[in-house]
Amino acid sequence: MSEEKNNTLIVGSLMLIAGGILGAGAALLFAPQSGKKTRRDIKKYVRRAKNEAEEMVEDFTDKVSDVVDSLNDRTQEILERGKDITQDVKKDLLKAFEDGKDRLEKERTRLAKLLG
Repeated sequence: MSEEKNNTLIVGSLMLIAGGILGAGAALLFAPQSGKKTRRDIKKYVRRAKNEAEEMVEDFTDKVSDVVDSLNDRTQEILERGKDITQDVKKDLLKAFEDGKDRLEKERTRLAKLLG
């Protein structure tokens, strides 16, 4: 029940805000001033909104570029660490093969002595 009241309150608040915005727009269009002045005001508002939108896009682009650069750096670090790990694993495998080869040789020698 409480959640339903909260939802109703939120919807009502949003409708009030939307009504205020629409009312302000209508007041601008129907205000007792010349059409020429109203059109000029609308052009100014559109120009200002366009400039702000361009700035927001530029900021967003810069942030995305920074994230891509950071990801590129991290990827290079991970690749380098992967190469180091690969070399270590390769050395460990070669050592294990050598140890296995030595053990097989000892067992072959032992079996050869037993069989005569």
